[in-house]
Amino acid sequence: MVNRVPMPSIDDLRCFLAAAKHLNFRRAAKEVFLTPTAFGQRIKGLEELLGKELFKRTTRSVVMTSEGLALVPAAKEALASVRHCSEVVLSGEEPPVRLMVGTRFELGLSWVLPSFMTLEKEHPSWHLDTYFGSGDDILARLRSGEMDCIVTSASIGSAEWKVHVLHPEEYVLVGAPQLLADNPLDHPDDALNHTVLDVNSSMPLCRYLAAENNPAFTFGDARFCGAGSPIVQLVRLGVGVAVVPLYMVEADLREGTLVRLLPELPLLSDTFRLLYRREHPLTVQLEFLAEYLRSCPLT
Repeated sequence: MVNRVPMPSIDDLRCFLAAAKHLNFRRAAKEVFLTPTAFGQRIKGLEELLGKELFKRTTRSVVMTSEGLALVPAAKEALASVRHCSEVVLSGEEPPVRLMVGTRFELGLSWVLPSFMTLEKEHPSWHLDTYFGSGDDILARLRSGEMDCIVTSASIGSAEWKVHVLHPEEYVLVGAPQLLADNPLDHPDDALNHTVLDVNSSMPLCRYLAAENNPAFTFGDARFCGAGSPIVQLVRLGVGVAVVPLYMVEADLREGTLVRLLPELPLLSDTFRLLYRREHPLTVQLEFLAEYLRSCPLT
């Protein structure tokens, strides 16, 4: 059987501190708006609850025992904590929030981190830590409890996760102008004459070419770069062509650094999502984070 620690009430502690302050039950009773009889019963009840005598009382004096003296600082601290509870609610100030968020490297640098910096400026009580990794890595860390949430385009179909859709993710097939001037890619059959750049041998980016009714693409060669940023850099250098998220190359397309290939062909699309456990203790804050990220334009 578990031994329960006795819990004095707030009113009992207020009465005790008044008695310790005045060492006169009549004056102490007046301070807390009780009759001397009711006040004496409060002190007696507290002593019985704790199983210790807190005051030595005679008809002429009140003296604190060693147990009473030991209780004074703890009682003051307890009442201060109770007052703080009310102050936190009544002040209207936001409570401190700290979350560990995982995301992909490129998306983290271009969009997640700048959005977090703005959020923290608008809400100083928030502190958002970030971890950049691959989709599999951040998902594994979320499952192990190392992350509070992740921003991902990975498709997760499980009832244990809460998912908030943040932004659609559009993909484009791109290449450098000089490469295409020397070796056009005007038809899917021309892909045989090109090297395609992708993340790894599972070709996750090339899968977005497989929209319904699109012809099959067969590239002459493939080169793997591990992440989106080096892929875009190598495409700019004319090393090959690649399927990449539109937000990563919008500036290149506007400036003519890169060219969109076969724009008439539809590519599969995706969405960025905020993912966390349904029973997370900061669910309200995570829902706010999702809504905030939806309001931040994808860059």
